[in-house]
Amino acid sequence: MINLAPHLSTYLQEHLPLERRASEHTVQSYTDCFRMLVIYVSERTAVRPCHLKVEHFTAQMVMDFLHSLENDRNCSASTCNVRLAAIKAFFRYLEYREPSCLGQAMQIRAIPQKLTKKPLIDWLEPFETQAILNAPKTNTMYGIRDRAMLHVCYAAALRVSELLALTLDSFSGPDMKTLTILGKGRRLRELPLWNETTEVLNDWIALRPSVGTRLIFFSARGQPLSTDGFAYILKKHVATAIETTPSLRGKRITPHVLRHSSAMAVLHATKDIRKVSLWLGHEHLKSTEAYLRASPAEKLVILEANTSPTVKPGRFTGIKDDLMKLLNG
Repeated sequence: MINLAPHLSTYLQEHLPLERRASEHTVQSYTDCFRMLVIYVSERTAVRPCHLKVEHFTAQMVMDFLHSLENDRNCSASTCNVRLAAIKAFFRYLEYREPSCLGQAMQIRAIPQKLTKKPLIDWLEPFETQAILNAPKTNTMYGIRDRAMLHVCYAAALRVSELLALTLDSFSGPDMKTLTILGKGRRLRELPLWNETTEVLNDWIALRPSVGTRLIFFSARGQPLSTDGFAYILKKHVATAIETTPSLRGKRITPHVLRHSSAMAVLHATKDIRKVSLWLGHEHLKSTEAYLRASPAEKLVILEANTSPTVKPGRFTGIKDDLMKLLNG
């Protein structure tokens, strides 16, 4: 019997953050998953968490746990898939350190993910995005900051974590026209910025207070902004933009919607999904295909390139084969 505690502790405290260089968000997500799993297995087996063995975590136990998440906690299929991915990753780590668990690990890794709906992404028309970019008041220092944040987020199609991690060293060139981004999976990408984006960014840099951080954007107290903080700023300016652009009313607008909107603008401008993938920093082109499914413009191009078929439905004539006579009715 193999004790779970030392292996799980090493996995969460050393392997993920140090060897895999996973982000804090990923480590926290995995920790939350195993906290729920350990409590569930402990209650099912009447064994204290610190005394649990790896052998307690059978494939059937894992499937029962996922079933409990869906039915008792009302978790979506997507959430269950995320939890299953974390569990599979741990047993993939474990099979190299405890060969006796290889069979058990293979059974758990064979558990299929649940099929989920793939909804169309939310995105904004260019005039709607422009209304949001114009919403911040430029007669205050932090209004100028907000305008720069929104412009950079949209122009470079940044994730919120990428935006809030930008530092003075992220920009290069005399006029800060090039942006280097450390993205998901620690992949670097470099993007040019539009002239308008560079101008509003330089307006903020000129007023940026001297604080003990090299972050480009920070709170009024000089502290790093949280994702919730940026979401609040966006929500405030969306409310202002609705006054001049009523089509924004009722739409779901989050920081990630700005990223989607930028990607759609690149797709419509270039007609090349590969360039969209490079702009977004996707590792696989499959991740970018969602923009093709959501864009009616791309489907209209296909429609215009094809003509309606001239062949009309009819009945076969001159049939001599008995079988074909039967099939033809």
